Amino acid sequence: MHKSQIMAQWTRLAVSGSPVRGVVGQNVTLPCKYPVNHQNDITTMCWGRGSCPPSQCSQPILWTDGWRVTERQSSRYYLEGNLAQGDVSLTIVNAAEADGGVYCCRVEIPGWFNDQRSNLEVVIETGEQSFCMSVREG
Repeated sequence: MHKSQIMAQWTRLAVSGSPVRGVVGQNVTLPCKYPVNHQNDITTMCWGRGSCPPSQCSQPILWTDGWRVTERQSSRYYLEGNLAQGDVSLTIVNAAEADGGVYCCRVEIPGWFNDQRSNLEVVIETGEQSFCMSVREG
């Protein structure tokens, strides 16, 4: 078995749930939420490309301090949910095929090994549609 096959199999095992599907040129939202019962529950988090590593995010694309976005790799990435209620879903504006792949949502929960980690697979389709045309002779 080749190294790439092993990595592909490991990535599939690490990804949770069904893929998030989007269409080229449209916005796509990757869901991620954590429970906020009290103001003290609001915490830092990051989004990254690739599966979640043991700590932080690899290839980080967005960070928050729990209240607002503090770092962003591109203006195409933003959080439209209510951060104070734990909605840290990532929206990718004007999706491209290159946006497909695995993303990590990591919510930093105080204490050892408490972080909430979610790996989401994103599939961006071209959106090509087939159509039929009828021709009348007359």
